[in-house]
Amino acid sequence: MPNILSLDDLKEALAPGMRLLGLDLGEKTIGLALSDTTLTVATPMQTLARGKFTADAAELVEIVAEHGVGGLVIGLPLNMDGSEGPSAQSARAFARNFARRSALPVALCDERLSTAAVTRTLLEADASRKRRAALVDKMAAAYILQGALDRMRHLGEK
Repeated sequence: MPNILSLDDLKEALAPGMRLLGLDLGEKTIGLALSDTTLTVATPMQTLARGKFTADAAELVEIVAEHGVGGLVIGLPLNMDGSEGPSAQSARAFARNFARRSALPVALCDERLSTAAVTRTLLEADASRKRRAALVDKMAAAYILQGALDRMRHLGEK
């Protein structure tokens, strides 16, 4: 797929002033986070209930148009040893299927421990179980996107 890129290539493919949309793909939900136009800060945005891929993709296309998004960063849930299990294969399939429907560049980004880190932060903030459930997916998406933004910035400094 020509529009599934590395983070380095994603940075080059983005038009100036465009934002990135980060996705944390869960079995039941998709957490979304949005970058600022300078690609410095990721902000948790919303959580979508997952349905059929066609409906999910259509909703993402609307969000992309509404917020001036120039590319997607999709979390790739690798196993701790770096191997890919069913969740990583599912994320790759989602990226491939979305790339067939949109010209937007897409990058897959290692998301190991993102949900655990966000859950720990919410526990430290004494968030209730219900509140954690409402926040964890979009915060995990922001964690993934922030990691990608930081790596892209460091790639430019080398």
